[in-house]
Amino acid sequence: MKTNVTFPSSGMNLAGHLYTPDEPTGGPRLPAVVIGHQTTGVKEQSPAVYAPRLAAAGYLVLTFDAAYQGASEGEPRGLEDPFQRAEDFRNAVSYLATRPDVDPERIGVLGICGSGGYAPYAAQTDQRMKAVATVSAADVTSFFRDPDPEGFGELVEQAGRARNEEAAGGPVRMVPVLPDSVDDSTPALTREFFEYYRTPRAQHPRSVGAYALRSVDQLDQFDAYAEVHKIAPRPLLMIAGSEAATLPYSQRAVANAGHSAELFVVDGATHVDLYDRDEAVSPAVTKLTDFFGKYL
Repeated sequence: MKTNVTFPSSGMNLAGHLYTPDEPTGGPRLPAVVIGHQTTGVKEQSPAVYAPRLAAAGYLVLTFDAAYQGASEGEPRGLEDPFQRAEDFRNAVSYLATRPDVDPERIGVLGICGSGGYAPYAAQTDQRMKAVATVSAADVTSFFRDPDPEGFGELVEQAGRARNEEAAGGPVRMVPVLPDSVDDSTPALTREFFEYYRTPRAQHPRSVGAYALRSVDQLDQFDAYAEVHKIAPRPLLMIAGSEAATLPYSQRAVANAGHSAELFVVDGATHVDLYDRDEAVSPAVTKLTDFFGKYL
């Protein structure tokens, strides 16, 4: 069963969906999992693919829109504040921990794409997150910066001017993450994202495909996996496709996280396949169910 919920995060109300098992097991207090959406995404996209399956396995599952995004509160709209994104995970755990139907000692987190950077970052210091998992994880800063460091540096410079413009009452300047159209010359990963976000496959009116320009000066300070070893001895599971352009993020993070971390590779899957393609999602969910079952 899915119900609408809200919970506070840094003075803003975040919109969430709570998925509960149709036939609860394990007593009056259930293990729970928080799922975060991908960058510029919303809870109705990939989190809504994973949440019902985990709920069917006996977990109470919370998906939510990040602050400034989706149906959640926060101005300016479209702000991609990595530190707030991590704080949203912490506050989602606080919400679950105070529910009478949740065992506060059995709460895990799952981050998809950009949230696959934010969830481990939050878990580095939040000991309440007993098991940490990611799907198609990416460090948003590196993802945006590494292909064009000079161009990203220019955006950092422009971010200050954008703040001045907003302070003077001007509009929020946005940075699109996808082109208006694609063709055979478009990089494969961009075509993947376009086919997911800009077609009926997963198009959603609140998934705007852009972020506020002034996010960039905050993103430039962020490193999702710099201290990923702090999650240990709690377990970390990172799931990625063998054909995913983002696979190196998970490989490096697991290598730096220590003995309690595991990389699970879905053979033949790309980054976006793991958002919603059943042939990729099914083995990922099986692994996640085993993982949370063991540690929660």
